[in-house]
Parts: sequence; structure tokens; C-alpha cells
Amino acid sequence: MSEKAIALKAQKVEEVAEQFKNAASVVVVDSRGLTVAQSTELRHQLREEGVALEVIKNKILTRAAEKAGFAELNDIFVGPSAVAFSSDDAIAPSRILKKFADANEKLEIKGGVVDGNIANLDDINKYASLPSREGLLGQLMAEFQFSIRSFAYAIKAVQEKLEEEGGEVAAPAAEEAPVAEAAAEEAPSAE
Repeated sequence: MSEKAIALKAQKVEEVAEQFKNAASVVVVDSRGLTVAQSTELRHQLREEGVALEVIKNKILTRAAEKAGFAELNDIFVGPSAVAFSSDDAIAPSRILKKFADANEKLEIKGGVVDGNIANLDDINKYASLPSREGLLGQLMAEFQFSIRSFAYAIKAVQEKLEEEGGEVAAPAAEEAPVAEAAAEEAPSAE
């Protein structure tokens, strides 16, 4: 093998190792048997979520995984391997690939890395069942709104109860300040 070819492979190992280190999620699949149309559709779905799918030789994957500190992955680098890298959303590759694998039995999920932890097929399936980032943010916002709304209803109920019982509702401090200023102006000056 020429020195140029060795240098190119070493450079590719470095690039893939950096992708492993910087990715929020890496999922390794065997896409053998997918038609060109299916493969194109899968890549399109992944690209829409900011996930890159790349077919990489197992030898390069093995060296890159070891260099990135994920040597435990070496067992799954058998047969054709395509790797989905996501730098933003740790759940997107798992969710998309699981859904696609359910519809296309030719796609086999092997394992990967999610948030720096080695993930086997069961882990990938668990992550796939989680809602997307936007879905989680929506749920969080709904919880905040519910809490604030509940607090507002509770305050209104206390106010209405006091009014029904004939009690006075304390005026806000902002309204008391002008009254105190007016009283100070009306008082004769000591000059």
C-alpha cells in the first residue's frame, strides 16, 4: 500500500474519531438489502433532522472508535456498516432509524453511542420511544403554564372568598405610595 493511501486512511480515521467525540449520538446500522429508493428516503429523513449517514469501512470505524474511547463498539463493526452522526439531537437518529427499521426489515440497527454512553440495540429502542426535542420542550412549557395558571386561580379564589365574607382585600403597595405622598404634601411645612 502506498504512503499516500496510508496517509488518506489515517486522515479518515482522525475525521471519524472527531465525529465520534463531537456527536451527541452515533447509531450504527446494516443497510444491506435496501433499495436505492429506500436508502435515498432514509437519508432524506435523517438529513431533515440534521443527521448525517455515512458508509464507512469497518477497519476505519474500529480505529476511530478506539481513538475516541469507544473500543466497546468494535464488536458491532461486522459486515457492512453505515453510521448516523448527530451533533445536536441525541434522540433523532435512534427515533428515525427505529421507525424506518420497523417499516423496512432489511435495515438492522447494531448499536451506537448516545450522550457519550455505549448503547446496545435495547438502549437505542428505548431512546427511540422518547419524544423529539421539540416535543419535550412543548411538554415542559405546558407544565410551566399549568403551574402558573393554577397559582393564578388559587389567588383569585382566595380573593373571591375574602370578598364574599365581607373582608377587605389588601390594596397593592403601589397604590399606597401615592396616598402617602399626597398626605405629605397636604401637611404644613415646618419652615
